[in-house]
Amino acid sequence: MTELHFFLVNIKMNTFSQFLFLSLTFIWFISITAFAATTIHPDEKKALEDIAKSLGKKDWNFDIDPCSSKPNWVTPPIPKVLDNNVTCDCSVAGDNFCHVIWISLKGQNLQGTLPPALNKLRYLQMIDLARNNLNGTIPKEWGSLTNIRKLALLANRLTGPIPVEIANISHLQELELYNNHFSGNLPPELGHLTQIRTMRLSSNNFTGELPVTFAKLTTLIEFRIEDNQFSGKIPDYIQNWKSINKVMIQGSGLSGPIPSGISLLRNLNDLRISDLNGSEYAPLPQLNNLTLLSNLILRNCNINGTLPENLKTMKSLKILDLSFNNLSGTIPRTYADMKSVKYIFLTGNLLTGSVPAWKKNVSVTFSNKLILIFNPASNSLYINCGGNQTRVNGKSYDGDSDSSGPAKFHASPTGNWTFSTTGIFIESGNLGENYSPQNISKLTMEDAELYTNARVSPISLTYYGFCLANGSYTVNLHFAEIMIPDDQSYGSLGRRIFDIYLQGKSVQKDFNIAKEAGGVGKKIIKQFNDVVVTSNTLEIRLYWAGKGTQSLPNKSVYGPLISAISVESSDSAPGSISAGAVIGIMVAATIIMLSF
Repeated sequence: MTELHFFLVNIKMNTFSQFLFLSLTFIWFISITAFAATTIHPDEKKALEDIAKSLGKKDWNFDIDPCSSKPNWVTPPIPKVLDNNVTCDCSVAGDNFCHVIWISLKGQNLQGTLPPALNKLRYLQMIDLARNNLNGTIPKEWGSLTNIRKLALLANRLTGPIPVEIANISHLQELELYNNHFSGNLPPELGHLTQIRTMRLSSNNFTGELPVTFAKLTTLIEFRIEDNQFSGKIPDYIQNWKSINKVMIQGSGLSGPIPSGISLLRNLNDLRISDLNGSEYAPLPQLNNLTLLSNLILRNCNINGTLPENLKTMKSLKILDLSFNNLSGTIPRTYADMKSVKYIFLTGNLLTGSVPAWKKNVSVTFSNKLILIFNPASNSLYINCGGNQTRVNGKSYDGDSDSSGPAKFHASPTGNWTFSTTGIFIESGNLGENYSPQNISKLTMEDAELYTNARVSPISLTYYGFCLANGSYTVNLHFAEIMIPDDQSYGSLGRRIFDIYLQGKSVQKDFNIAKEAGGVGKKIIKQFNDVVVTSNTLEIRLYWAGKGTQSLPNKSVYGPLISAISVESSDSAPGSISAGAVIGIMVAATIIMLSF
């Protein structure tokens, strides 16, 4: 063999050896990686077994590795309805095991309790147990989960205060606790969450003032505290939240006035404040710098003065609601130039003058006075709200099946009553829709025809009875909750709460149909005696003051709902209207709905 031939053979052998070595190394690496990619740490597997027992999660199969991404550890999600996902990280340096970093068990109607054993998953970054039926309290042990970024427990039956230990979760960015029964004061220590971006605490029973330490939450993007029992004023320090996009303080229990520093929050696109406590009036804050606003709702906030001219600088504004305040003067003609606006609600103010001529389709509501012409006096009134004409217990109930909408004013064919609705279901994806209630209840009462349908409204629902003889009346308001399920699903956690006014006076605050009726699908008749009619007109107004849930079982189930109305004179000899078959009645504060 020549030296050249030997040299070439040697090269080939060395190349083959290198190839074989690299191939074996690759196979070994793949085998090790494959082993690590499907094998959970034994301690974490035991923790998951304990977690399953606490939650009542019965379909986890522990014969299959939880980090294998196989059913029932990971199943295809149904967006906004159901999620079943356990995700692991198998790339921890110097570790041959996988570690749980993500648990999402949404919309599964789990009926257990929150597991303290969750703290054994020390690599956990997200826990989402939204829309279940869990009860009990938040375990203090969770405070050691320092890697958690998102903690979502919304739409359960959870109670008790927020443990102080939750403030130890230093990386926490999203805290979602709304639609529960949490109570107590908010821990001041939550003000030390230096990375928090979302804080949703709505529809609970939290009390006390907002902690002064919240002034340091400058990373906040969204802050929601609707439907609570807080006290004190809206704090001035919210002006520090320069990154905030959404602020929602509706029916929170807080008092006004709205801080003037809110004008510094230039990143706001959704501002909703309503139904503030207290009697201190103040003018509308300067808002012309908030050019990114899409939703501006400052309803029933004790605002006086006049409407600002400069709202036309808000090029993205779609919804403007300044209703039920004490605003006076005229509607600025510049409002007609607000090209992006879809809905304007100015109901319940002291506005005068003419209405600007909008050049595009926009719904406007405001208060005015109207001359109405009607027939002779009556001493009774019967309406089947949302339903057809029917006869019950010898009484003929007028049908009331006309369609409704964001700004609706409907006069009955008989001419002796009207109804008006105000508002949109803003949380729903279909603005201006969802005004026909979906009856999902099985009704068993004898007079079910009065409760099968109903009239609903997102904010205000008002019935006016005309041509009633002056005197004293008994007013019966018929209710049945037909839109919330009667089962163990998360949808059954919905709470509808609204206020009742007769003749402009509050007769019941925080009325909950299902609670007073003893359950959903059951009727309750609220009787109000000695209601005095002095100008031949009866006003029945139902008003949503920001209380109750807004997204259970879906995002259009809240606000006033009424099934029927029956009104009868309680005088032995009822009065009458002045002589003549046709009369004119001046009705104050009638809501006028205009569409341009």
